[in-house]
Amino acid sequence: MEITKNLDGTTLTLALSGRLDASNAQELTNELNASLEGVTDLIFDFTNLKYVASAGLRALLMAQKRMNKQGSMTIKHVDEAVMEVLEMTGFADLMNIEN
Repeated sequence: MEITKNLDGTTLTLALSGRLDASNAQELTNELNASLEGVTDLIFDFTNLKYVASAGLRALLMAQKRMNKQGSMTIKHVDEAVMEVLEMTGFADLMNIEN
């Protein structure tokens, strides 16, 4: 997985590409822990994310919980296969997803 980060004022956009799984979910968690101070809008761009596993879902849930306290989180441009995982796990009901 590759993470591309763009901070514009209090809006942080993280574009993820590749696979978000057990081998790299901690990398995303570390990036979020280091970057969310003062952020009121967190945007994930999933245009190039092709797969998400349970460890990746956990990282997203932790981000959602934190952003519920300090602002909002949006996931954009979700691939069909990733969206299917989000729907099957109930995450689609918990998160703001825009396509």
